[in-house]
Amino acid sequence: MQITPQAKGTKRLFKNPILERLSRTHIAVPLVVFFVYASVLLYWSATHTSLSVWTTLGMFSIGMIAFTWVEYIVHRYLFHMSTETEKREKMQYTMHGVHHEYPKDKDRLAMPPLLSITIATILLFVFRLILGDFVFSFLPGFIIGYALYLAIHYMVHAFQPPKNFLKILWINHSVHHYKNGESVFGVSSPMWDYIYGTMSKNKSK
Repeated sequence: MQITPQAKGTKRLFKNPILERLSRTHIAVPLVVFFVYASVLLYWSATHTSLSVWTTLGMFSIGMIAFTWVEYIVHRYLFHMSTETEKREKMQYTMHGVHHEYPKDKDRLAMPPLLSITIATILLFVFRLILGDFVFSFLPGFIIGYALYLAIHYMVHAFQPPKNFLKILWINHSVHHYKNGESVFGVSSPMWDYIYGTMSKNKSK
């Protein structure tokens, strides 16, 4: 599905005004929600489990790294799914294509909080079965990784690139949006693009 990015503007996705409103969010809302969610889980870990501080920090770090991999996989294979049928094309556009068409639409730079909280809670129950008490330090790292991704994604689209080492994140995501949408899938980290060979070789400084 070929999409031409627009310099400004937005697009209505749903006829239902409630669904349309739920598809939009100010970036501050999910950031506050997920930092609070992660803090509550860490508090529970400290007060209701026997995990040591070092174990907690280790699992938290693993959770953050795990998120960067999930971010890459979801972006590459779900958000950029093949669209050989009309149904798949509509699904892809609703999930991610609209962002590629209107990359400056600040209300659609983050997944709606209600959906994100639902997914995070499902992950809590699933990971609890797999990890036991470790989930209360692993999932906060995963969630903070997601929050940092949201913040970076917002800044890349809303602000000019900084004159420091973080500029590469702006360059990478610009390549993905404006040069080659089938490369540079990592937003918060380019690590998995290098590992899986999807880092663009032609990037202008």
